[in-house]
Amino acid sequence: MAIGIDIGGTNLRAARISGTGEILDRISEKSAPDPELVLSRIAEMVRRLDSPEVAAIGIGVPGRIDARLGAVLSGGYVNLASIPLAQRLESLAGKPVLIDNDCNMALVAEMALGAARGHESIVMFTIGTGIGGAVALDRQIVRGKGTAGQLGHITVDISGEACVCGRRGCVETTSSGTALGRHIARAGLGPDVSVDQLFARDAGGDTLARGILEAWARPLRAAIDSAVAMFAPDLVLLGGGLGLAAHRALANAPALAPWYQCPVEPAQLGDDAGVIGAGLQALAAEATVTQASPVSLPSARLDPGRRAVPTRRAVLVNGIPASGKSMVSRGIADRMGWPLLTLDTVKNPFLEALGGGDREFNRTLGRASYEAIWSIVGEAPAGTTVIVDAWFGFQPRQVLEDHLRRAGVEQTAEIWCHAPGEVLAERYRARLDQRPAGHPGAAYIPELIELAKRAAPLRRGPLLDVDTTKPIAFDAITQWLKATIAADT
Repeated sequence: MAIGIDIGGTNLRAARISGTGEILDRISEKSAPDPELVLSRIAEMVRRLDSPEVAAIGIGVPGRIDARLGAVLSGGYVNLASIPLAQRLESLAGKPVLIDNDCNMALVAEMALGAARGHESIVMFTIGTGIGGAVALDRQIVRGKGTAGQLGHITVDISGEACVCGRRGCVETTSSGTALGRHIARAGLGPDVSVDQLFARDAGGDTLARGILEAWARPLRAAIDSAVAMFAPDLVLLGGGLGLAAHRALANAPALAPWYQCPVEPAQLGDDAGVIGAGLQALAAEATVTQASPVSLPSARLDPGRRAVPTRRAVLVNGIPASGKSMVSRGIADRMGWPLLTLDTVKNPFLEALGGGDREFNRTLGRASYEAIWSIVGEAPAGTTVIVDAWFGFQPRQVLEDHLRRAGVEQTAEIWCHAPGEVLAERYRARLDQRPAGHPGAAYIPELIELAKRAAPLRRGPLLDVDTTKPIAFDAITQWLKATIAADT
C-alpha cells in the first residue's frame, strides 16, 4: 500500500492506495497559500491514514518539480518551493516520500486505470484553480531536464493577463477555473453563477452565457492545437475538477487547423486521479529501489583487460534516535577494525562551537553532516569498508542512493536496531543532559514514540534485525558481516 496526496489550490486530498490503484480510505482538507500550513495539514492526513502496510508516500505538487531530486522548484497558487517538502514529510512520517508534478501523477493514474488505457502517446491538461499539464510518449512521462509538461503556460495571448509564472497570456490566465470566474465577473454576473448554469443559459439561447463559455474555451483550444503540433499524441485528455466542463465547452471551439487535430476526451478518474497516481508512483519507485538493491554485490568493478579494482563498502547501522544503534556500531567497529562515522560525531562539535540552535537548525546541520559523511567515504581508499551510524529515514531514499553512487559504494549491508517506543522514551529522557544544546528536548519524546510505531528498515541489500532490549550478540553479528561483506580479491 501507499499514501497518495494531491495538493490543489482549493483542496488537499489524501488516500490510502492499494497496489492495484484501489482507494481504501480517503481524507480531504482545505488548501492554503501558506506552505507551512499546507505541510502541517498533509502531515496530519498522513498520520490518520498511515498503517504498517503503507510502504511509501507519493505527493502530487502543482508547479515545477524536479522529481529526481525531490525538489519543488516553483509553484503557482500553492507555492511550496520555500520548504524541503519531501525531506520534512519523510522525517515526520519515517517512510520514503516521492514528489512529482500533480498533473504527471494524474496522467499516471489515467494510463493505469482511466481514459488513457491502451494509448501510447498522451497529452493531458488538468483544469482547476490553475491549469496543469503532462505529456507521455510511449507511456513514459516526459520530463526534459526535470520540469517538462507545463502546458498551462503555453502562451495564447502575448498581450494578455499577467500570469503567476511572470509572463503574460498563458492559457492558465484565460481557461482555468480562476479565469472562468473573471470572465463571469466581467460579464456582470454574480460569483455564484456556476459553469453548469452557464451551459443551461447557453442552451436557452443566452448570448451572454455563450460569450463567456467561448472566451473560456477558445484559448484552451489554441493551447491544445499547439500541444498536438509539438507532440503528435494519439489522445488529448482534459482532467481536473473542470475537465468535463472544459470538454463540453470545446464543442463550440473546433480545432483551428486541419493539421493539428487529435481526439480530445475527458479524463475518467476525476478528482481521484491525483491521489491514485501519486500512490501508484510511490509504490513503483519503492519497488524499483528494492529490485535494484542487490542481496550480494560484487566487490570489484571490472574493466576488461585490467585487474579488478576494489570498491568501497558500507555497513549501514540504521535506527531511530535512542534505538541503540550507537552501541551496536561501536561494538562492530571495535571487533572488525573498520572506521566508524556517525551523524553526531560530525554534528556535535558544530553545535557546541555555535552554541546550539533551534530544531530546524539541528535538522539543517544534520543534513549537512550526512553529506559530509559520504564525502569522507568517497575520499577513503578503494576497498575500504566503513560503518555509518544514522537514522537513514530522516532523508529521502534517493538522497542516500545518490550519496552511495558518488562515494563509490557498491556494496551495503544493513543492521536494523529497534526497541519499543516506551523503552526509547526512557533512554532518550535519561540522556537529555548529555547532549549539546540544539538537539530536541523532552518535548520530542511523544513524537519519538509515534515514530517507533512506523519506522522501518531500508531493506537495501542484506538485512540483520537487532532487538536492542536483549543482550547484543556481537559474535553472531560479526560472523554475519564476514559472510555478507565480500572480501576483495
